[in-house]
Amino acid sequence: MKTNKFIEDLRAKTAAELNEELVAAKKELFNLRFQNATNQLDNTGRIKEVRRNIARIQTVITEQANASK
Repeated sequence: MKTNKFIEDLRAKTAAELNEELVAAKKELFNLRFQNATNQLDNTGRIKEVRRNIARIQTVITEQANASK
């Protein structure tokens, strides 16, 4: 599945790379919300997808932090 591959890719990354990915996803979410507010967004489902990706990234960061303790 697509999400399993995404999660596997996340788990292979370092903490710094995950933080960069998290920042990029949050910027994308901000831009999508801005486009939605100005009625320029065609695919509103993308907002939900990006929010879930942010949660996935944060989950992997937490898993790695707990594993290192």
